[in-house]
Amino acid sequence: MAHVSIIGTGTMGQAIAAAVSRGGNTVELLGRADVGTPVTGEVVVLAVPYGAVADLVAQRGAELAGKIVVDITNPVDVETFDSLVVPADGSAAAEIATALPGSRVVKAFNTTFAATLSSGTVGALPTTVLIAGDDADAKSLLAGIVTAGGLRAIDAGSLGRAREMEALGFLQISLAAAEEIAWTGGFAVAA
Repeated sequence: MAHVSIIGTGTMGQAIAAAVSRGGNTVELLGRADVGTPVTGEVVVLAVPYGAVADLVAQRGAELAGKIVVDITNPVDVETFDSLVVPADGSAAAEIATALPGSRVVKAFNTTFAATLSSGTVGALPTTVLIAGDDADAKSLLAGIVTAGGLRAIDAGSLGRAREMEALGFLQISLAAAEEIAWTGGFAVAA
């Protein structure tokens, strides 16, 4: 079994922690009050808003070396909610990978809402977690954690696919904010 550290105690952090625990893995959930607490997981989920990532990496970058770091962010312009704030040929995950060269960065959980992670379904279909990254072993370990938690995992390809995943996450957030879909719903993958 894996030991997973989740930095961020909001709804996504809690939903991911519950899914990880359902699969029999151990979870360490760290919030703002735990700044001095060491990160002990072999897998570290950054369950914070995109705007908080730079500070988190500055504070904990050395601790994250050698670990699998999971970026769940959607780099949405939170003032207008009308665009992504990363370059058109980039992604938040690529920025994190550059800032953490000693870590194995993967993108996951950004195309799901907390409610669908908790319920394990989107409508009648199982909740699917898309995973992108350049390290096959890191993606495989994360996929095992996801499936053990009762969710479906799909390898979305290299870390370069994070850009499309972030665009999909942004679209889903935009639709929910406009009340076109529910925050308890979202996109599903039928196979």
